[in-house]
Amino acid sequence: MSIFRSGIGYDAHRLAPGRKLILGGVDIPHAMGLDGHSDADVISHAIADALLGAIGERDIGHHFPNTDETIRGISSIEILERVTTILRAKKSRAVNVDVTLIAEAPKIAPHISAMRERIASALQLEQSRISIKATTNEGLGAVGRGEGMAAMAIATIEQD
Repeated sequence: MSIFRSGIGYDAHRLAPGRKLILGGVDIPHAMGLDGHSDADVISHAIADALLGAIGERDIGHHFPNTDETIRGISSIEILERVTTILRAKKSRAVNVDVTLIAEAPKIAPHISAMRERIASALQLEQSRISIKATTNEGLGAVGRGEGMAAMAIATIEQD
């Protein structure tokens, strides 16, 4: 008999000049990118943490520490692929993912289809089971001042 479990993920990164902006595995044209040990894709990181939480695992900082130079610059889509392998080892699979990006700019609506495609492929999941939305922080706090971006995600898994 299968059981269903859910997990919540959150990630935030500062914006920095000279970096590509990668969101949901897609290179988004923007004046700055997110700073981090990996490509700093807050959408993928929030999803990874939600999936790991759903199976009772430790967070991505444990599995992909910023002290590990062998993964410096790793694609967050690769992180999602590795998380999928961790899920399989726990006899689990992703069923549904819902994520919200919190950022003042840029507009991501034109890129959502490509993001869903990249994430679905990494998670071995149909695109229809992935929802990506965006909102602003209405000018409040560091994200509202355009100093960074954040993402929240919830994921449901099925476990045998």
